[in-house]
Amino acid sequence: MVDESPASMAGEQGELFPDSSLPDELVGYRGPAACQIAGITYRQLDYWARTKLVTPSIRTAHGSGSQRLYSFKDLLVLKIVKRLLDTGVSLQNIRVAVDHLRARGVRDLAKVTLFSDGATVYECTSPEEIVDLLQGGQGVFGIAVSNAMQEITGTLHEFPAERADGGQIEPSVPDELSERRNARRTG
Repeated sequence: MVDESPASMAGEQGELFPDSSLPDELVGYRGPAACQIAGITYRQLDYWARTKLVTPSIRTAHGSGSQRLYSFKDLLVLKIVKRLLDTGVSLQNIRVAVDHLRARGVRDLAKVTLFSDGATVYECTSPEEIVDLLQGGQGVFGIAVSNAMQEITGTLHEFPAERADGGQIEPSVPDELSERRNARRTG
């Protein structure tokens, strides 16, 4: 019997986003900010958008001078694609993984750990699935999606965001860790 209680669904780490702090689906980041947040070049971002590997879900570019607008989930997928590429996974296999990630909501993504043996990408959502995969005896590496989410969440306040509906974005109160990082940077 599978335990699907809220506590087990959230995993041992608990919820990444409490209900009131889920990323606003109308708030997005332009291409240059998306590149810096995900750690990729603008050329990669443009290529991935044109080939539909990762497309901006808030606003796509329509001709010269228009700006793409990437959501939090888009940024997360960009960061995961970058990590998979850095470990040698082919773009063909990354496309398959991205298709699976697109079908999930942000809350569901926090429970996913991606594993790869360099050729195939596996999605695990429970400790049992991870153990089963590792018992195969082959070398694999893992990417915890929740860790990538936390990294992105920790840096978003450093980049300008805009709302797709033209509304104002409420300034967020920086957390203690962010304040320490800023203090270290400024000396």
